[in-house]
Amino acid sequence: MFVKICGITNREDAMAAVEAGARAIGFVFANFSPRAANPAHLEHWISDIPAHVWKVGVFVDEKPEVIEEIAARLNLDIAQLHGSETPAQHPRNIRVWRAFRIQAAEDNIPDYPAEAILIDGPAFDWSRAAEFSHPLILAGGLNPDNVAESIARVRRHAEPWAVDVASGIETAPGRKDHARMKEFIEAALRS
Repeated sequence: MFVKICGITNREDAMAAVEAGARAIGFVFANFSPRAANPAHLEHWISDIPAHVWKVGVFVDEKPEVIEEIAARLNLDIAQLHGSETPAQHPRNIRVWRAFRIQAAEDNIPDYPAEAILIDGPAFDWSRAAEFSHPLILAGGLNPDNVAESIARVRRHAEPWAVDVASGIETAPGRKDHARMKEFIEAALRS
């Protein structure tokens, strides 16, 4: 299992995530988000992130050609899609993770052709996790205090591939609390 720190907006937080043991770092490219990252700003330092740490671009209903342009410009490893995208709208030449926001336990998640499926929301009925043929990423509502329990709950049915956190370790949207980030990563990796 690995940890993805999402909603990174600045170099200091990115380097703290790397130092704490994050395997993936997420940059949100949706202008409406309080965690939106500016590609022009990232260009100045994103190459400082070590090659073994995946750079994930988070997109919501963005055109494939825009995703491809940003991915090439910033040397992203993965496009994480959070909108109503269909497989026909996937960007080319980049790995794709597909996120599904869960509002109720009975919400259905299609068998979607992506490298991994991110389940965003604690309401999901994890007894259904064994149905998935793709790696699962657990997200939504996680923080240092509940990540171990959340992983244990999912493990009763399937092995989570990763956990993803953004707001659960922040002092403000887009600003990470480095001590809580380290606590989160340690708790997740001990689980």
